[in-house]
Amino acid sequence: MKNWRIKLSLLLTYFVFAILLNSVGVVILQVINNFDISKPSASILEGFKDLPIALVSFLVASYLPRFGYRKAILIGLTLVTIACLIMPQLPSFAMSKVLFLSVGIGFALVKVSVYSTVGLITHNRQEHASFLNIIEGFFMVGVLSGYWIFGFFITPDEPKSLDWFEVYYWLALLCTINILLLLSTPFEQVDATENKGTAFDEFVAMIKLVKIPMVYVFVISAFLYVLIEQGIGTWLPTFNNEVLHLPTDISVQVTSIFAACLAIGRLGAGAILRRINWYVLLNACLLGMAILILLTLPLTKDLVVNANVDWHNLPLAAWLFPFIGLFMAPIYPAINSVILSALPQRRHAAMTGLIVLFSALGGTTGSMITGVVFSAFDGQTAFYFTLLPIVVIALMLALLKSHVESNELTNAVKV
Repeated sequence: MKNWRIKLSLLLTYFVFAILLNSVGVVILQVINNFDISKPSASILEGFKDLPIALVSFLVASYLPRFGYRKAILIGLTLVTIACLIMPQLPSFAMSKVLFLSVGIGFALVKVSVYSTVGLITHNRQEHASFLNIIEGFFMVGVLSGYWIFGFFITPDEPKSLDWFEVYYWLALLCTINILLLLSTPFEQVDATENKGTAFDEFVAMIKLVKIPMVYVFVISAFLYVLIEQGIGTWLPTFNNEVLHLPTDISVQVTSIFAACLAIGRLGAGAILRRINWYVLLNACLLGMAILILLTLPLTKDLVVNANVDWHNLPLAAWLFPFIGLFMAPIYPAINSVILSALPQRRHAAMTGLIVLFSALGGTTGSMITGVVFSAFDGQTAFYFTLLPIVVIALMLALLKSHVESNELTNAVKV
Protein backbone atom coordinates (compact mmCIF):
# COMPACT_ATOMS: atom_id res chain seq x y z
CA MET A 1 0.00 0.00 0.00
CA LYS A 2 2.87 2.40 0.72
CA ASN A 3 3.99 2.25 -2.92
CA TRP A 4 1.08 4.38 -4.08
CA ARG A 5 2.21 7.15 -1.71
CA ILE A 6 5.77 6.95 -3.03
CA LYS A 7 4.48 7.00 -6.61
CA LEU A 8 2.23 9.97 -5.86
CA SER A 9 5.16 11.83 -4.32
CA LEU A 10 7.38 11.12 -7.34
CA LEU A 11 4.65 12.36 -9.69
CA LEU A 12 4.12 15.55 -7.67
CA THR A 13 7.87 16.13 -7.53
CA TYR A 14 8.18 15.84 -11.30
CA PHE A 15 5.08 18.02 -11.73
CA VAL A 16 6.47 20.98 -9.76
CA PHE A 17 9.92 20.70 -11.33
CA ALA A 18 8.33 20.57 -14.80
CA ILE A 19 6.60 23.89 -14.06
CA LEU A 20 9.80 25.52 -12.79
CA LEU A 21 12.21 24.10 -15.38
CA ASN A 22 10.06 25.12 -18.32
CA SER A 23 9.12 28.52 -16.91
CA VAL A 24 12.44 29.90 -18.15
CA GLY A 25 10.84 31.22 -21.35
CA VAL A 26 8.14 32.99 -19.36
CA VAL A 27 10.67 34.45 -16.94
CA ILE A 28 12.88 35.65 -19.82
CA LEU A 29 9.89 37.50 -21.30
CA GLN A 30 9.02 39.03 -17.93
CA VAL A 31 12.53 40.13 -16.90
CA ILE A 32 12.96 41.77 -20.32
CA ASN A 33 9.76 43.74 -19.67
CA ASN A 34 10.32 44.38 -15.95
CA PHE A 35 14.01 45.17 -15.78
CA ASP A 36 14.91 46.20 -19.36
CA ILE A 37 17.29 43.25 -19.76
CA SER A 38 18.59 42.58 -23.28
CA LYS A 39 17.65 39.32 -24.98
CA PRO A 40 21.22 37.93 -25.05
CA SER A 41 21.61 38.74 -21.34
CA ALA A 42 18.23 37.19 -20.46
CA SER A 43 19.09 34.00 -22.35
CA ILE A 44 21.75 33.20 -19.75
CA LEU A 45 18.97 32.02 -17.43
CA GLU A 46 18.90 28.79 -19.47
CA GLY A 47 22.54 28.20 -18.51
CA PHE A 48 21.82 28.75 -14.82
CA LYS A 49 19.25 25.96 -15.12
CA ASP A 50 20.90 23.43 -17.44
CA LEU A 51 24.57 23.50 -16.45
CA PRO A 52 23.92 22.56 -12.79
CA ILE A 53 21.74 19.67 -13.99
CA ALA A 54 24.63 18.31 -16.06
CA LEU A 55 27.36 18.88 -13.49
CA VAL A 56 25.55 17.82 -10.33
CA SER A 57 23.92 14.72 -11.80
CA PHE A 58 27.32 13.55 -13.05
CA LEU A 59 29.11 14.19 -9.75
CA VAL A 60 26.55 12.73 -7.34
CA ALA A 61 24.96 9.86 -9.31
CA SER A 62 27.15 7.10 -7.86
CA TYR A 63 26.91 8.48 -4.32
CA LEU A 64 23.14 8.81 -4.06
CA PRO A 65 22.43 5.07 -3.48
CA ARG A 66 24.42 5.25 -0.24
CA PHE A 67 23.13 8.70 0.72
CA GLY A 68 19.48 7.75 0.13
CA TYR A 69 17.11 8.63 -2.67
CA ARG A 70 14.44 10.08 -0.40
CA LYS A 71 16.99 12.32 1.32
CA ALA A 72 18.21 13.55 -2.06
CA ILE A 73 14.66 14.34 -3.25
CA LEU A 74 13.94 16.13 0.05
CA ILE A 75 17.08 18.25 -0.33
CA GLY A 76 16.12 19.14 -3.90
CA LEU A 77 12.57 20.09 -2.89
CA THR A 78 13.75 22.06 0.16
CA LEU A 79 16.29 24.01 -1.90
CA VAL A 80 13.64 24.96 -4.44
CA THR A 81 11.08 25.81 -1.74
CA ILE A 82 13.49 28.28 -0.13
CA ALA A 83 14.29 29.86 -3.50
CA CYS A 84 10.57 30.19 -4.33
CA LEU A 85 9.86 31.89 -1.00
CA ILE A 86 12.70 34.39 -1.48
CA MET A 87 11.88 35.16 -5.15
CA PRO A 88 8.87 37.47 -4.44
CA GLN A 89 10.78 39.15 -1.61
CA LEU A 90 13.72 40.06 -3.85
CA PRO A 91 12.22 40.40 -7.36
CA SER A 92 15.17 40.97 -9.69
CA PHE A 93 17.10 39.49 -12.59
CA ALA A 94 19.84 38.42 -10.15
CA MET A 95 17.33 36.52 -8.00
CA SER A 96 15.97 34.85 -11.15
CA LYS A 97 19.47 33.47 -11.74
CA VAL A 98 19.59 32.16 -8.17
CA LEU A 99 16.18 30.55 -8.59
CA PHE A 100 17.13 28.66 -11.74
CA LEU A 101 20.47 27.66 -10.22
CA SER A 102 18.52 26.14 -7.33
CA VAL A 103 16.07 24.46 -9.70
CA GLY A 104 18.94 22.98 -11.73
CA ILE A 105 20.71 21.58 -8.66
CA GLY A 106 17.44 20.29 -7.23
CA PHE A 107 16.38 18.59 -10.46
CA ALA A 108 19.75 16.88 -10.81
CA LEU A 109 19.20 15.27 -7.39
CA VAL A 110 15.57 14.51 -8.18
CA LYS A 111 16.04 13.00 -11.65
CA VAL A 112 18.70 10.51 -10.60
CA SER A 113 16.75 9.61 -7.45
CA VAL A 114 13.35 9.28 -9.13
CA TYR A 115 14.64 7.07 -11.95
CA SER A 116 16.49 4.88 -9.46
CA THR A 117 13.49 4.68 -7.13
CA VAL A 118 11.26 3.41 -9.92
CA GLY A 119 13.37 0.25 -10.02
CA LEU A 120 12.77 -0.28 -6.29
CA ILE A 121 8.98 0.10 -6.31
CA THR A 122 8.15 -1.82 -9.49
CA HIS A 123 8.25 -5.60 -9.80
CA ASN A 124 8.79 -6.39 -13.44
CA ARG A 125 9.93 -4.85 -16.72
CA GLN A 126 6.40 -4.06 -17.89
CA GLU A 127 5.50 -2.25 -14.67
CA HIS A 128 8.79 -0.37 -14.74
CA ALA A 129 8.27 0.83 -18.32
CA SER A 130 4.65 1.70 -17.60
CA PHE A 131 5.42 3.87 -14.57
CA LEU A 132 8.32 5.62 -16.29
CA ASN A 133 5.95 6.55 -19.11
CA ILE A 134 3.44 7.85 -16.56
CA ILE A 135 6.16 9.95 -14.91
CA GLU A 136 7.29 11.46 -18.23
CA GLY A 137 3.68 12.05 -19.24
CA PHE A 138 3.00 13.78 -15.92
CA PHE A 139 6.09 15.91 -16.50
CA MET A 140 4.54 17.19 -19.72
CA VAL A 141 1.28 17.87 -17.86
CA GLY A 142 3.34 20.04 -15.51
CA VAL A 143 4.91 21.86 -18.45
CA LEU A 144 1.47 22.47 -19.97
CA SER A 145 0.01 23.62 -16.63
CA GLY A 146 2.92 25.97 -15.98
CA TYR A 147 2.15 28.22 -18.92
CA TRP A 148 -1.42 28.72 -17.68
CA ILE A 149 -0.40 29.12 -14.04
CA PHE A 150 2.15 31.82 -14.86
CA GLY A 151 -0.19 33.40 -17.40
CA PHE A 152 -2.85 33.78 -14.69
CA PHE A 153 -0.50 35.92 -12.57
CA ILE A 154 0.71 38.16 -15.42
CA THR A 155 -0.93 41.58 -15.84
CA PRO A 156 -0.98 42.20 -19.63
CA ASP A 157 -1.84 45.92 -19.36
CA GLU A 158 1.07 46.62 -17.02
CA PRO A 159 4.34 45.29 -18.52
CA LYS A 160 6.33 46.58 -15.53
CA SER A 161 4.07 44.91 -12.95
CA LEU A 162 5.81 42.55 -10.54
CA ASP A 163 2.60 40.80 -9.49
CA TRP A 164 3.62 37.64 -11.37
CA PHE A 165 6.26 36.93 -8.72
CA GLU A 166 3.38 35.92 -6.40
CA VAL A 167 3.15 32.61 -8.29
CA TYR A 168 6.23 31.40 -6.44
CA TYR A 169 4.41 31.37 -3.09
CA TRP A 170 1.98 28.82 -4.54
CA LEU A 171 4.79 26.74 -5.99
CA ALA A 172 6.52 26.81 -2.60
CA LEU A 173 3.29 25.55 -1.04
CA LEU A 174 3.13 22.68 -3.54
CA CYS A 175 6.74 21.77 -2.71
CA THR A 176 5.97 21.85 1.02
CA ILE A 177 3.00 19.51 0.62
CA ASN A 178 5.24 17.10 -1.28
CA ILE A 179 7.95 17.30 1.38
CA LEU A 180 5.41 16.40 4.08
CA LEU A 181 4.14 13.51 1.95
CA LEU A 182 7.68 12.17 1.52
CA LEU A 183 8.47 12.49 5.23
CA SER A 184 5.33 10.55 6.16
CA THR A 185 5.96 7.72 3.68
CA PRO A 186 7.96 4.61 4.71
CA PHE A 187 10.79 4.20 2.28
CA GLU A 188 13.04 1.14 2.27
CA GLN A 189 16.17 1.28 0.15
CA VAL A 190 17.89 -2.04 0.68
CA ASP A 191 18.41 -2.85 -2.98
CA ALA A 192 19.95 0.51 -3.77
CA THR A 193 22.78 0.09 -1.28
CA GLU A 194 24.14 -2.81 -3.32
CA ASN A 195 25.60 -0.34 -5.83
CA LYS A 196 29.32 -0.27 -5.10
CA GLY A 197 30.41 1.91 -7.98
CA THR A 198 32.12 5.23 -7.37
CA ALA A 199 31.92 8.52 -9.18
CA PHE A 200 35.40 7.83 -10.56
CA ASP A 201 34.24 4.47 -11.94
CA GLU A 202 31.37 6.17 -13.74
CA PHE A 203 33.71 8.82 -15.11
CA VAL A 204 36.11 6.19 -16.49
CA ALA A 205 33.20 4.29 -18.07
CA MET A 206 31.99 7.48 -19.68
CA ILE A 207 35.44 8.27 -21.09
CA LYS A 208 35.62 4.79 -22.60
CA LEU A 209 32.34 5.37 -24.39
CA VAL A 210 33.48 8.71 -25.77
CA LYS A 211 36.33 6.92 -27.53
CA ILE A 212 33.78 5.10 -29.72
CA PRO A 213 33.13 7.04 -32.97
CA MET A 214 29.50 5.91 -32.90
CA VAL A 215 28.93 7.84 -29.69
CA TYR A 216 30.03 11.07 -31.38
CA VAL A 217 27.20 10.67 -33.85
CA PHE A 218 24.64 10.21 -31.11
CA VAL A 219 26.02 13.08 -29.00
CA ILE A 220 25.78 15.49 -31.95
CA SER A 221 22.22 14.35 -32.67
CA ALA A 222 21.08 14.73 -29.05
CA PHE A 223 22.88 18.06 -28.63
CA LEU A 224 21.31 19.56 -31.75
CA TYR A 225 17.83 18.24 -30.97
CA VAL A 226 17.79 19.81 -27.51
CA LEU A 227 19.27 22.97 -29.02
CA ILE A 228 16.20 23.21 -31.29
CA GLU A 229 13.64 22.27 -28.63
CA GLN A 230 14.95 24.65 -25.98
CA GLY A 231 15.59 27.42 -28.49
CA ILE A 232 11.95 27.32 -29.61
CA GLY A 233 10.40 26.52 -26.23
CA THR A 234 12.33 29.21 -24.37
CA TRP A 235 11.77 32.02 -26.88
CA LEU A 236 8.25 31.19 -28.10
CA PRO A 237 6.56 33.42 -25.47
CA THR A 238 8.76 36.36 -26.55
CA PHE A 239 8.12 35.50 -30.23
CA ASN A 240 4.37 35.54 -29.58
CA ASN A 241 4.63 38.88 -27.81
CA GLU A 242 7.02 40.78 -30.09
CA VAL A 243 6.44 39.21 -33.52
CA LEU A 244 2.77 38.21 -33.30
CA HIS A 245 1.96 41.22 -31.08
CA LEU A 246 -0.05 39.20 -28.56
CA PRO A 247 -0.58 40.40 -24.97
CA THR A 248 1.95 38.95 -22.53
CA ASP A 249 -0.53 36.70 -20.73
CA ILE A 250 -1.86 35.20 -23.99
CA SER A 251 1.72 34.96 -25.34
CA VAL A 252 2.56 32.68 -22.42
CA GLN A 253 -0.68 30.69 -22.56
CA VAL A 254 -0.45 30.07 -26.32
CA THR A 255 2.95 28.47 -25.72
CA SER A 256 1.07 25.73 -23.86
CA ILE A 257 -0.01 24.45 -27.31
CA PHE A 258 3.66 23.64 -27.97
CA ALA A 259 3.91 21.71 -24.69
CA ALA A 260 0.67 19.86 -25.39
CA CYS A 261 1.92 18.87 -28.84
CA LEU A 262 5.14 17.51 -27.33
CA ALA A 263 3.11 15.42 -24.88
CA ILE A 264 0.73 14.10 -27.55
CA GLY A 265 3.59 13.44 -29.95
CA ARG A 266 5.56 11.37 -27.45
CA LEU A 267 2.57 9.34 -26.35
CA GLY A 268 1.55 8.74 -29.96
CA ALA A 269 5.06 7.78 -31.04
CA GLY A 270 5.05 4.97 -28.51
CA ALA A 271 2.31 3.24 -30.49
CA ILE A 272 3.59 4.24 -33.95
CA LEU A 273 7.11 2.89 -33.34
CA ARG A 274 5.65 -0.58 -32.85
CA ARG A 275 4.72 -0.57 -36.53
CA ILE A 276 7.20 1.81 -38.20
CA ASN A 277 11.00 1.71 -38.20
CA TRP A 278 12.50 4.48 -36.05
CA TYR A 279 14.66 5.80 -38.91
CA VAL A 280 11.66 6.25 -41.21
CA LEU A 281 9.59 7.95 -38.53
CA LEU A 282 12.31 10.37 -37.44
CA ASN A 283 13.12 11.44 -40.98
CA ALA A 284 9.42 12.08 -41.56
CA CYS A 285 9.40 14.16 -38.37
CA LEU A 286 12.40 16.24 -39.47
CA LEU A 287 10.76 16.83 -42.85
CA GLY A 288 7.53 17.86 -41.13
CA MET A 289 9.42 20.34 -38.91
CA ALA A 290 11.13 21.94 -41.90
CA ILE A 291 7.89 22.21 -43.89
CA LEU A 292 6.02 23.77 -40.96
CA ILE A 293 8.77 26.36 -40.44
CA LEU A 294 8.83 27.28 -44.14
CA LEU A 295 5.04 27.52 -44.36
CA THR A 296 4.29 29.26 -41.07
CA LEU A 297 6.98 31.90 -40.56
CA PRO A 298 6.10 33.83 -43.76
CA LEU A 299 2.63 34.32 -42.23
CA THR A 300 4.21 36.36 -39.42
CA LYS A 301 5.75 38.97 -41.73
CA ASP A 302 4.25 42.46 -41.23
CA LEU A 303 1.44 40.90 -39.22
CA VAL A 304 -1.36 43.23 -38.09
CA VAL A 305 -3.29 41.98 -35.06
CA ASN A 306 -6.65 43.09 -33.72
CA ALA A 307 -6.24 45.50 -30.79
CA ASN A 308 -8.56 43.32 -28.70
CA VAL A 309 -6.93 40.04 -29.63
CA ASP A 310 -7.82 37.02 -27.51
CA TRP A 311 -8.15 33.26 -27.96
CA HIS A 312 -11.10 33.75 -30.35
CA ASN A 313 -9.22 35.82 -32.91
CA LEU A 314 -5.60 34.70 -32.70
CA PRO A 315 -3.58 35.00 -35.92
CA LEU A 316 -3.22 31.71 -37.82
CA ALA A 317 0.53 31.55 -37.16
CA ALA A 318 -0.08 31.53 -33.38
CA TRP A 319 -2.02 28.27 -33.79
CA LEU A 320 0.13 26.63 -36.46
CA PHE A 321 3.73 27.14 -35.32
CA PRO A 322 3.39 25.40 -31.89
CA PHE A 323 2.35 22.25 -33.76
CA ILE A 324 6.03 21.78 -34.56
CA GLY A 325 6.05 20.03 -31.18
CA LEU A 326 4.15 17.10 -32.70
CA PHE A 327 7.01 16.47 -35.12
CA MET A 328 9.79 17.16 -32.62
CA ALA A 329 8.41 14.97 -29.85
CA PRO A 330 9.46 11.46 -31.01
CA ILE A 331 13.05 12.37 -31.93
CA TYR A 332 14.77 12.66 -28.55
CA PRO A 333 13.26 9.57 -26.83
CA ALA A 334 13.80 7.50 -29.99
CA ILE A 335 17.50 8.25 -30.44
CA ASN A 336 18.08 7.66 -26.71
CA SER A 337 16.39 4.28 -27.04
CA VAL A 338 18.44 3.42 -30.12
CA ILE A 339 21.79 4.14 -28.46
CA LEU A 340 20.93 2.45 -25.16
CA SER A 341 19.54 -0.64 -26.90
CA ALA A 342 22.81 -0.96 -28.83
CA LEU A 343 24.81 -1.01 -25.59
CA PRO A 344 25.25 -3.75 -22.99
CA GLN A 345 23.09 -3.15 -19.91
CA ARG A 346 26.16 -2.52 -17.74
CA ARG A 347 27.02 0.56 -19.81
CA HIS A 348 23.61 2.23 -19.63
CA ALA A 349 24.49 4.38 -16.60
CA ALA A 350 27.60 5.81 -18.27
CA MET A 351 25.67 6.48 -21.47
CA THR A 352 22.89 8.14 -19.49
CA GLY A 353 25.52 10.44 -18.01
CA LEU A 354 26.51 11.54 -21.50
CA ILE A 355 22.86 12.01 -22.44
CA VAL A 356 22.23 14.29 -19.46
CA LEU A 357 25.48 16.20 -19.97
CA PHE A 358 25.08 17.00 -23.67
CA SER A 359 21.34 17.55 -23.41
CA ALA A 360 21.95 20.26 -20.81
CA LEU A 361 24.70 21.82 -22.93
CA GLY A 362 22.46 21.72 -26.00
CA GLY A 363 19.61 23.40 -24.12
CA THR A 364 21.81 26.23 -22.91
CA THR A 365 23.44 26.72 -26.31
CA GLY A 366 20.10 26.70 -28.14
CA SER A 367 18.58 29.31 -25.86
CA MET A 368 21.60 31.60 -26.06
CA ILE A 369 22.01 31.34 -29.86
CA THR A 370 18.30 31.96 -30.43
CA GLY A 371 18.43 34.94 -28.06
CA VAL A 372 21.43 36.47 -29.83
CA VAL A 373 19.90 36.01 -33.32
CA PHE A 374 16.51 37.25 -32.07
CA SER A 375 18.16 40.40 -30.71
CA ALA A 376 20.48 41.04 -33.67
CA PHE A 377 17.87 40.40 -36.37
CA ASP A 378 14.30 39.37 -35.51
CA GLY A 379 12.20 36.47 -34.29
CA GLN A 380 11.55 35.08 -37.76
CA THR A 381 15.28 34.86 -38.50
CA ALA A 382 15.92 33.22 -35.13
CA PHE A 383 13.41 30.45 -35.86
CA TYR A 384 14.48 30.10 -39.51
CA PHE A 385 17.94 29.36 -38.11
CA THR A 386 16.62 26.03 -36.75
CA LEU A 387 16.58 24.67 -40.31
CA LEU A 388 20.37 24.28 -40.16
CA PRO A 389 20.48 21.87 -37.18
CA ILE A 390 17.50 19.99 -38.67
CA VAL A 391 19.59 19.23 -41.78
CA VAL A 392 22.59 18.17 -39.66
CA ILE A 393 20.40 15.88 -37.52
CA ALA A 394 19.14 14.20 -40.70
CA LEU A 395 22.75 13.47 -41.70
CA MET A 396 23.54 12.18 -38.20
CA LEU A 397 20.54 9.84 -38.26
CA ALA A 398 21.84 8.24 -41.43
CA LEU A 399 25.20 7.62 -39.74
CA LEU A 400 23.47 6.41 -36.57
CA LYS A 401 21.47 3.85 -38.57
CA SER A 402 24.60 2.65 -40.33
CA HIS A 403 26.58 2.21 -37.12
CA VAL A 404 23.75 0.48 -35.27
CA GLU A 405 23.23 -2.00 -38.09
CA SER A 406 26.95 -2.81 -38.08
CA ASN A 407 26.79 -3.52 -34.31
CA GLU A 408 29.69 -1.16 -33.76
CA LEU A 409 28.74 -0.34 -30.18
CA THR A 410 28.37 -3.95 -29.08
CA ASN A 411 31.72 -4.85 -30.63
CA ALA A 412 33.51 -1.75 -29.28
CA VAL A 413 32.48 -2.15 -25.64
CA LYS A 414 34.62 -5.01 -24.37
CA VAL A 415 34.24 -4.68 -20.63
